[in-house]
Amino acid sequence: MESEQLIIRKSENPLRQKSYSFALDVVKICLELQEKKEYILSKQLLRSATSVGAMVEEANQAESKADFIHKLSIANKEANETHYWIRLLADSKILDSTKGEILLNKCIEVIKILTASIKTSKAKR
Repeated sequence: MESEQLIIRKSENPLRQKSYSFALDVVKICLELQEKKEYILSKQLLRSATSVGAMVEEANQAESKADFIHKLSIANKEANETHYWIRLLADSKILDSTKGEILLNKCIEVIKILTASIKTSKAKR
């Protein structure tokens, strides 16, 4: 937890913080899944979840308001895909239901922030 606090700076915006923290949680879960020899679904989850934060980082370096909205929209699509993979892993009992519920709640929180950010940015255009 301490190393996570060192990496995530308090001055960063909530979306950057939440998407990065969520990606860290998913990385840890995927490592556990790979120890159980679950490679295919864990890689899908890892790819989509880490893509969310990467797109948020790209959005913060956008060349225009339209580019910003576009990158956040991609992040939102990836977050929704991640939501699917978490549900599939939890419902198939590959992922512990408690861990699945925690991840789902964090994913939903990221989706809500992304959706609000996109709506706000579109309204300001």
